[in-house]
Amino acid sequence: MDDPSNDHQPPTFLQMLQSVLAAAFGVQSGKNRARDFSHGKPSHFIVLGIVFTALFVLVLLGIANLAMHLAGV
Repeated sequence: MDDPSNDHQPPTFLQMLQSVLAAAFGVQSGKNRARDFSHGKPSHFIVLGIVFTALFVLVLLGIANLAMHLAGV
């Protein structure tokens, strides 16, 4: 099933995004974690993590503002 020629390829953007999302929820698989640590660049994961966190906070603020607006506060 696994392509042995793909073992030394760096993770794709979608694989890195999946890893960041899985890390946010604490459900990263051992196989993906090993791939990330052996072939991924830490700077890419750090930047994606910061962007994800900023977007998450902005979405929460938007939801809170919408709820306050609908409540008439």
